[in-house]
Amino acid sequence: MAEKKIEAVVATPRTGTFNKNHARRVRVQGLIPAVVYGAGKESVAVTVDPKVITKILYSDAGHNTIFDLTIEGHAAAKAMIVDWQNEPIKGKLLHIDLKRIAMDKAMVVSVAVQLTGVPVGVKTGGGILSQVLHEVEIECLPGDIPSHIDVDVTGLEVHGAIHISDLPHSKKIKYLGEEDALVAHVTVMKEEVEPEPVAGAAEPEVAKKGKQDATAEAAAAPAAAGEKAKK
Repeated sequence: MAEKKIEAVVATPRTGTFNKNHARRVRVQGLIPAVVYGAGKESVAVTVDPKVITKILYSDAGHNTIFDLTIEGHAAAKAMIVDWQNEPIKGKLLHIDLKRIAMDKAMVVSVAVQLTGVPVGVKTGGGILSQVLHEVEIECLPGDIPSHIDVDVTGLEVHGAIHISDLPHSKKIKYLGEEDALVAHVTVMKEEVEPEPVAGAAEPEVAKKGKQDATAEAAAAPAAAGEKAKK
């Protein structure tokens, strides 16, 4: 899948008291407040265009996208989104954290795992494919961060499994999770078991029958008494 071209992010320094009212005024202007830090330089409070940030977050690489960051009065830098906050009801961006990136230093990121293909255990064995790990943590240079990690599950039989050790490996990336950590497997549906009869379940029927017998005996008592009187 081709990576969408991401615009450079242009940020404007913020001034004044950084409180809720300040953040509200920034959003009224159609911008969102942000903080830029990292690379051994001082943090800078800025404002950015939410449309550009949203485009980055919904790109193929998502928050792992590295882009050019320009701040008025500061040197240009490579950066990435490391944290963001959304309005809980409407989902609008409220705030983001941007980190300057040194392209020659390895970093740790979480990358999505995408399963491709339909397992043979699902096609012919009636199994169900279950993905346990949706992201894996890796260490690599910023320029080597993959958009996602694809793993072909076509050959998985019923009870077959994919572990981190089965994911594509290269000299450029290092997996930080346990090699035997389960990523995905094909399981079978559990058959429904008929419930065993519970002891005492027939008691209501017995009690009902006993009540009927008692009623019959009560009805027969006067007739029996009449028979004795005739004799």
